[in-house]
Amino acid sequence: MQMSIVVLIISILLFFVLFFGIGFILNMLLRMSWVMAVVYPIVAIFIVDKVSFSEYFTNSKMAFTELGHRLSSLATADILILISGLAGAVAAGFTIKLLRKNGYQMF
Repeated sequence: MQMSIVVLIISILLFFVLFFGIGFILNMLLRMSWVMAVVYPIVAIFIVDKVSFSEYFTNSKMAFTELGHRLSSLATADILILISGLAGAVAAGFTIKLLRKNGYQMF
């Protein structure tokens, strides 16, 4: 199934803004600048994978093999969308660092 360029651009912007916002709020509340950038790969795995979380502990080999197959079969558009989410999470960390450096105290 092909994704149109308009849908791709909107999806990239949505993932960037979504994870920038979540990362910014988490950084403000937890006072750890890079919390969302560290958590994002786990979120991305949950987005991509169809295996339940408990399977990673009860049937690890099958779960990680399935994850590898799913990650290797991602389309270029899907990879771009997921990378934009990571970029949003990292941008939130840089933004919080810059704001704190300039004297803004959040909570």
